Amino acid sequence: MNATVKNNKTWCVIIPTYNNAKTLKRVIEGVLSYTSNIVIINDGSTDDTAQILQNYKQLTIIGLPQNKGKGNALQIGFKEALKQGFDYTITIDSDGQHYPKDIPVFLEELNTTDEPVLLIGSRNMQHESVPKKSSFGNRFSNFWFWFETGIKLSDTQSGYRLYPLKYLPKRLYTNKFEFEIEVIVRTAWKNVAVKNIPIRVLYDPNERVSHFRPFRDFTRISILNTVLVTIALLYIKPRDFFRSFKKKSFKQFLKEDILQSDDSKEVKALSVALGSFIGIAPLWGLQSFLSIFLAVVFRWNKVISFAASNISIPPMIPVIVFASLWIGSRFVGLPLTEIPDLDSLNKEFFKAHLLQYLIGSIILATVVSLCLGIITYAFLIRNRNKK
Repeated sequence: MNATVKNNKTWCVIIPTYNNAKTLKRVIEGVLSYTSNIVIINDGSTDDTAQILQNYKQLTIIGLPQNKGKGNALQIGFKEALKQGFDYTITIDSDGQHYPKDIPVFLEELNTTDEPVLLIGSRNMQHESVPKKSSFGNRFSNFWFWFETGIKLSDTQSGYRLYPLKYLPKRLYTNKFEFEIEVIVRTAWKNVAVKNIPIRVLYDPNERVSHFRPFRDFTRISILNTVLVTIALLYIKPRDFFRSFKKKSFKQFLKEDILQSDDSKEVKALSVALGSFIGIAPLWGLQSFLSIFLAVVFRWNKVISFAASNISIPPMIPVIVFASLWIGSRFVGLPLTEIPDLDSLNKEFFKAHLLQYLIGSIILATVVSLCLGIITYAFLIRNRNKK
């Protein structure tokens, strides 16, 4: 296979290693069959690793005085690769599970695109040599990666990867095994394509040394996923919906997301009702998040719900506030004749009339959402009958 890439893209291989003296030489020799651009990070090994590396002084070797974790070693390798001017790097584990002969597989896939891409080698997790705990952990990781990014992958834990160095997040916060989850999620959030490609794998219990500590590392991964899910729900997903919505004209939105959507008329109408209710209800600052989150929970149309929640755009805010106060005045507090002008709507006013506003806004949100839902449903029926 051809081990070159088009468009003058430069690449190297990073090998992080920690106490893998049994397999390290074989891995290095295999990689040397394809390139001499190799960066090796000796992450505080206490076995014969340092002696083995003395035979490869032509390569870039960085020795760390103590073990700080695979994530830390990879970040040091990334910085060195960038310093040397490389565009991409392939990372390969030194425990012998990866085949250097698969390096051209990454490069051939890279040659198929001009856009930045992050490639992850997909192992056959059903192979008899794969430990059961690795198979379970991979399925667990795949699910959370999909939830956080919307991208479905078959293997998110393989360390055999190709990274677009110049498109990675500027700062990464984890240093252990969980780093390999953080880096792919946050790179995907930057709209860089993340894909799987098939690779071979070898788990030899006589040679392979695993440094994964099940309880401690699984706990760290779970904490990281909790943080990433929170960021995805509160910021990333609303941001992406807002960006896609801004790019569409109203006519395009009406055609693509309402008329030509595969959702039923009922779902579309309910999505409009949900979004408009949240947009008017006293949930300021949370409308985008709640409209998307609840649409996901109810399995309704997220785009329509988000769009309808924008009923509370700035020009409409005074109308919504005055209408809420007027409706609230029918039940408690301030008579209609005493509602102040816009300049008087300050913090003190709302402190004195908070209950009136809350009751009025909930009633207004309910009425408007019902009306808009019914109007949407009638419009969709009329449009179908026309066709």
